Amino acid sequence: MEAAAEAASAAETHRHIHRCLAVRAPLPRCSLGAGGASLPLGGSSDEASCGSPRWIGKSLSCVCIKRKGTYERICMNLTPVQEERLQRLRRRMKVYFDPSRRDHQEALRALWHATYPDQELQGLISEQWKDMGWQGRDPSTDFRGAGFISLENLLFFAKTFSASFQRLLKKQCGNRATWEYPFAVAGVNITFMIMQMLDLQSSKH
Repeated sequence: MEAAAEAASAAETHRHIHRCLAVRAPLPRCSLGAGGASLPLGGSSDEASCGSPRWIGKSLSCVCIKRKGTYERICMNLTPVQEERLQRLRRRMKVYFDPSRRDHQEALRALWHATYPDQELQGLISEQWKDMGWQGRDPSTDFRGAGFISLENLLFFAKTFSASFQRLLKKQCGNRATWEYPFAVAGVNITFMIMQMLDLQSSKH
């Protein structure tokens, strides 16, 4: 909950540049029905589920943000452009990683070169992939439900925030855990978790 409060506080900082941050904060002031009426927490109404991710994929989006120590619920209709981008994102999420597709192969090679620019990749199936945190010799088996977009996210991270990417890959900050996470697979799982949290794969949309 502390992390949620910090995230909500960050939304207040960025409000002047038109950014809103959604947080899973099932607090009384977030549990509002139509017309702003209060509803008990855990109610069945979609409008009451400010702490639920279901609103993201619908025509009405709501966020909870922290202002002066309290949480407020803000709702807004998606613009046609926002709706089109949301639909485009859903279409991208339906693309599974296909090891036979050349563009998917090239994206995987690009991830390797962005991660290890001075080390030659021996092949798309190689023991080298384990060094990056894939579970086996063939990274294509680790994408599963997260699909091709999870590889795109890893590649974007590696190219755009290379210093942070390398710190996490090499676990240069913080205390090293007894059981360490496999970096690449963790990245894939983060994409999958975000998709679930925002309910973007729901068949109801």
